[in-house]
Amino acid sequence: MRSPQSKDAPLSEEEDEKMKILILHGPNLNLLGAREPEVYGSMTLDGINEKMVLLGKELGAEITCMQSNHEGALIDALHDARTWANGVVFNPGGYTHTSVSLRDAISAIVIPVIEVHLSNVYAREEFRHKSLVSAVCKGKVSGFGWHSYELGLRGLIDIISALGIIKV
Repeated sequence: MRSPQSKDAPLSEEEDEKMKILILHGPNLNLLGAREPEVYGSMTLDGINEKMVLLGKELGAEITCMQSNHEGALIDALHDARTWANGVVFNPGGYTHTSVSLRDAISAIVIPVIEVHLSNVYAREEFRHKSLVSAVCKGKVSGFGWHSYELGLRGLIDIISALGIIKV
């Protein structure tokens, strides 16, 4: 997996100053809009991505979106993000409850990660109440439908700015 920046080309001063954020979507989120709309809403993944890119522009951040149904690809995306992104908004989907490897990847990359979920996981089945990744994330937003991503992105930008990683 390659980052959106060429590793060989130097960044322009403007590109170097712009906050860069990865929006990372886990398994089955490619089916949004068709899969259980009563739980996850009717907005498609493309619709969420479009909204995040527009919000990013409004807030002065460059947004890159990626989805995979494969745990290893998500881990690779997190590892790669540490080389170019200032932070990650991540919906690990069902891996939230099962993946020690994703938890370890988030811990290893050092950049801030916000965990997001479309549904209120605490109003659902008991097994969804336990997140293996929450403890290594800077924050968690769930239960607001696609707005969970919006709230997560706004919070992440505030965290990045407060840490002085980059100013917008």
